[in-house]
Parts: sequence; C-alpha cells; structure tokens
Amino acid sequence: MTVVVAHRGNSSVAPQNTLAAFEAAWRAGAGSIEIDVQLTADGQVVVIHDDTLDATTSGSGPVAGTDLAGVRSLDAGAWFAPAYAGQRVPTFAEVVDLLLRRPGIDLLLEVKGAWTAEQVRGVTEPVLAAGLADRVVVQSIWPGTVAALREAAPGLRRGLLVLEVRDDLLDLCAELDVVTCNPYGPLLAADPGLVDRLHAAGREVTVWTLNEPEHWAAAVALGVDGVITDRPDRLAGWLAARVPTPVA
Repeated sequence: MTVVVAHRGNSSVAPQNTLAAFEAAWRAGAGSIEIDVQLTADGQVVVIHDDTLDATTSGSGPVAGTDLAGVRSLDAGAWFAPAYAGQRVPTFAEVVDLLLRRPGIDLLLEVKGAWTAEQVRGVTEPVLAAGLADRVVVQSIWPGTVAALREAAPGLRRGLLVLEVRDDLLDLCAELDVVTCNPYGPLLAADPGLVDRLHAAGREVTVWTLNEPEHWAAAVALGVDGVITDRPDRLAGWLAARVPTPVA
C-alpha cells in the first residue's frame, strides 16, 4: 500500500509546518507527516522550511540569527489566512508530543542544511526518549548530515533525499546505511528504472512532491512506497478509490 506523506502537514488547507497543518494531515488520513527542522541562534530545534523567517512568519532575517524566544514570538499563520492568525513556529518538542497524542501517524523528518552529530542529537534524542523510533525516519539532502545522523543514533532509520541520480547513488545509500532514498518527482520520469534499482538494493522509495492524479498514477505504477504531497486528503481518496471493492 502506498503511504500518503503530508508535505509540511496538510499544507494546502493550513499554513505549512504548523501544528494546525499537522493536525489537518492526521484528520485527512495521511500515513506520515513530512516536516523540516532548522536551528535557532541558541541551538534550539524549530519546525520551518526556509532558512529565513520572511516567507512564512511575521518576522524577517535568518532563523539561525534569531533565538528561540524571538522565533516563537512571531505569527506563522496569518500569511496563509486570517483564520490561522496566532499559529506559531512549532518546537520539535511539540511535534514529539503530537505524535504521542496521535498514534496513527508517522513522521518523515528532514534536517535542513549541514548539521554535526552533536547538533542532530537535538532531534534524535527526543525521538528515542519518547519511544518513537519505529514511527520516525530522519532524512536530509546533505550526505554529511545523514552521516551525522548515523553517528548520533545508528539505530534510528535514515533517508537520503536526492535531486539528481548520481552514478554512485546506490553505493552512497549503502555507505550511509539508509532505509529509504527519496527522489524528486521528475527524476522518475527521466529514469523509470530508478525505483526498481533502489528496491533491488534494499531501499524504499518515497517520491516528492506530487500533487496531480496523473503524477500519482505514474509513481504508483513504478512501485513507489510513498508519495509526498501537498494534498494528502485528495491523495488518500484517490488511492482508496483504486482499491477494488470486495464482491459479496
């Protein structure tokens, strides 16, 4: 069964990477939530995609140049719609709490940028302490960050995001010991055999970010394990409609 992965939560109906979007993803029937984490100036882990505050908050400037209190003081919902005014940039601790309260959904956690092993412990240790290792995959597009995740928590499942199909991709996945290799959607159209090669190497494949039924159909036909989408509600319905109704 193809897993529905809600990109930054149900980001088509609620402001991305907020608790409202994560709750909406759970209610939409997503199997997993994809989130992005960055470090504040005082080394705290917060959930936001960009390395600046400008696009999705009432603030401006780099996330890494603002302390946690400053980030938390900002509005992260009004840009999307007035009804979401007052949403905050979540801390990673709030995401862990949400997973504990919503046992039916998993987490695909993207670490943005180059982090050291000491820095990634800010996400790996809370996951392990909460007993959530079987529901979380930590990933990055930076191989060095994936290596840091391996060093910090070798038992935690890891993934590698890819924007290009390198000649040594399978070797890199083996070196980093990832469970999943997650390609950008157009890569599958350009290289339809990629999913089979990754599966043969023992890796799962979750493709990003697909929002149209024709793209879902093409990915599912190739055998992907999951689809990251901004429309988890629609994808869940589309997948359900493809399951044959049992004959009485």
